[in-house]
Amino acid sequence: MIALDTNILVRLLVNDDPVQAEIARDLMKHPDGIFISKTVLLELEWVLRQVYQVDKKTLVAGLTRLLGLPNATIEGVAQVARAMQDFSKGMDFADALHLASTRGEMVTYTFDKKFAKLATPQRAILANRKTVSF
Repeated sequence: MIALDTNILVRLLVNDDPVQAEIARDLMKHPDGIFISKTVLLELEWVLRQVYQVDKKTLVAGLTRLLGLPNATIEGVAQVARAMQDFSKGMDFADALHLASTRGEMVTYTFDKKFAKLATPQRAILANRKTVSF
């Protein structure tokens, strides 16, 4: 199995450099399979959104396609799938992935009002003087 860096996936999805895009397509067919880490997916979403101004609907479709590749092993695939659900409902991908990566009954404290609002109260709590009294 080989691991792929973010720029390989960017070339594959954006196809802005035909030579590198062809190499990326070849790498995707590696006979031993490919590994994509959560951090690569996190960076990929950021690059596509910030550098290439890819809209959210297209981002969700592209990331979902990657998750479904038959020869791909995605680090924490269940967590990434859960993050994709929250992302498609309006949460930032980074926040969704952080939240999905917490364990069990763990609650995430945040100063981010939008994040706390989009996450259920059992998953994220807005940190303030009332909520931080233990």
